[in-house]
Amino acid sequence: MVAVTGAASGVGRLLVQRLATPEGSTAPREIVAIDDQFADLRGVTWRIADVCDPGLVSRLDGVDVLVHTADDRSLETRPAQRRAHNIRAAQTVLTAAAASGVPRVILVTSTMVYGAAADNPVPLPENATRVSDNSDGLMGDFAEIEALAERARRAHPSLAVTVVRPAPLVGPELDTLLSRHFSAPRLLTVKGHRQHWQFCHEDDLADALAFCALHGVEGSDGVVAVASEGSLTQEDVEAVAGMKHFEVPANLAFGAIRRLHQARITPAAEGELKFLVYPCVVDCAALRDAGWKPGHDNEAALRALLESRSGKHALVGRSLGRKEVTITAAGAAGAAAAAIGTAAAIRHLRKRKGG
Repeated sequence: MVAVTGAASGVGRLLVQRLATPEGSTAPREIVAIDDQFADLRGVTWRIADVCDPGLVSRLDGVDVLVHTADDRSLETRPAQRRAHNIRAAQTVLTAAAASGVPRVILVTSTMVYGAAADNPVPLPENATRVSDNSDGLMGDFAEIEALAERARRAHPSLAVTVVRPAPLVGPELDTLLSRHFSAPRLLTVKGHRQHWQFCHEDDLADALAFCALHGVEGSDGVVAVASEGSLTQEDVEAVAGMKHFEVPANLAFGAIRRLHQARITPAAEGELKFLVYPCVVDCAALRDAGWKPGHDNEAALRALLESRSGKHALVGRSLGRKEVTITAAGAAGAAAAAIGTAAAIRHLRKRKGG
């Protein structure tokens, strides 16, 4: 029996659909969908529960594999609130699984835990060292969740914990720093460096999670990376997207983002900007060796991202309104970035001071 948290929406919903209708198999399989609300999914058993409530333990009877997808990755949630939910949910899932005798839990984090750096090899090995991070960005959330997984393995030897790390996700309904990056007038680059891009379509993530749950793929040290094979160069991406880049010194880019983030003008933290300008490409060896392949290559994933962002506008992770778009289009990309940042800061301070 496979159970999925967050089954009513997002990747959890996609995963339940994959599990309920496995390709090439007609064998019946019981799928338990766990969420705090029902959804219009057939062929599954619904168990209503809050993943942050210790009462979750009563909903795991008979479960062999528990896949946890009920996290919060929204740019609109305040970082402290998002962190509290994500850590509490992961703690509850791991503790409830151990208490109810579930043999295996699968958690979903991100390849962000490898860190993005100018000198990263392309690709990084799947078992590369995880970067410690305590920032208020999503990278910090994922680092803490993975630390919880490590402690759970030590505290509960009978509980196998697999951590699945997808590359930056793309999909029709996803609003992320990545998608907003490609909604800007031009692509930000750092002087002296060219990016290498790797993506993961949410359909491929759902398919990979189903494969791991059903075939027991655990990877080295319980880690499994998921992404399209290989990577695209900055030049490849610009050609596919039909976009140009603008280049700034690293200290200017990261300093500006740090100030804008501190003023709550942009959801992009300084550490998260690095993933838009420095490489973090991972060799997904465990799934490849097990016989799984993604359905989307990087170019197809990028085209899906571009289609989802059609008609939307953003700059340094901040969605723009029509007036701001007009300002941005009026000059060179670098000048526009400065203008938008300055104007936004002035408006923010005026609102805080009551005009």
